[in-house]
Amino acid sequence: MRLVAADVEDADAFAGFGLPGAPGTDEFWAAAGAPASKPAEGGGWTTLFLWRGSEARVGFESWSEPVPLRRWADSDCWYAEVRMPERLRVTYQFLVDDAAYADPLNPAGAGGDRSVAATPDAPEQPHWPLIGADEVLPLPRTRIRWASERLGGRRTVRVHPAGGGGPVVLLLDGDDWLYLHPAMTAFDSAVAAGELPPVTLVFLPAKDREAEFTCRPELWEAVRDELLPLVAESGVRADLDRLMVAGQSLGGLSAVYAALEFPGLVSRVACQSGSFWWKPGALRAADPLGGPVGGVIAERLRGRPGLSGLRVAFDVGEHETRMLPHCEVVEALVEQGGASVRVSRAASGHDRAGWRHALVRDVGWALE
Repeated sequence: MRLVAADVEDADAFAGFGLPGAPGTDEFWAAAGAPASKPAEGGGWTTLFLWRGSEARVGFESWSEPVPLRRWADSDCWYAEVRMPERLRVTYQFLVDDAAYADPLNPAGAGGDRSVAATPDAPEQPHWPLIGADEVLPLPRTRIRWASERLGGRRTVRVHPAGGGGPVVLLLDGDDWLYLHPAMTAFDSAVAAGELPPVTLVFLPAKDREAEFTCRPELWEAVRDELLPLVAESGVRADLDRLMVAGQSLGGLSAVYAALEFPGLVSRVACQSGSFWWKPGALRAADPLGGPVGGVIAERLRGRPGLSGLRVAFDVGEHETRMLPHCEVVEALVEQGGASVRVSRAASGHDRAGWRHALVRDVGWALE
């Protein structure tokens, strides 16, 4: 979907977003906050983004191209009215020259240079607290220095026993869930609320996502033979006989690949927006999503029974229109193979801000 920026015709129009006074005045800025929305003609929402200072654009996470902001008269108020569909949660930032900034008016941050906006009809995300862009997220106390012989290089893997620990939940792209979105806090909250059992979170960072996540065995051999023994030696309670993998995008592709090719290792998967369009060479193609529907995972699944011990929760953003056909065929084939499958659609595009609710919810379902 393309974003549409409109012009506010007069200062009174800002009042429709709950803003008093003339744009740029102290009264105006004192009332300004996170992006505000009002119903748009024909459905959806018109959302007002405000920036104070110099010329800028508002950029959105994988949803559409950046939208330029317009200056109000000769004030320090820059603004854009952006047409948004129903049910959307999106990560955004303000782009000034070559720099990117979080929204200083919005208390919902995602790392130091991003913020999160949601239309009024987007579902709530219980357990995920509002974290400002300038706040430092809490980190697990236990860390493992992993120098992998199979993968090469060194990486720091954090381990957190939510509720005292239990089945291992391996979070791919673990640094995103440590430094952009507070997964440790969210899982602690969900366990305390009784919505999932105690688990041991293992935050696995990626060094080369294309090499590690694209249907190759090396990552999962290294997890099995190198990482899990280190987790066992860490002193954190962890049930290594029950390994669940959670991944998004290429990470979701890798999680499902692991369940198919390493069934003795992985029997539970939470997959958000899996890159099931992938096949060798696709990432360098002019249209990566234009190949066979379902990519190599669909090829591996066709006519393949024997998945009865597998539980997979699939989620994909309802606004990811080109991803949906690839995900739908894989979802159907996994279920036809005998696995227990849960399918849902997030109020988002290809965006961690939308995936995070499904992450906690679907881990709980998979470990029932």
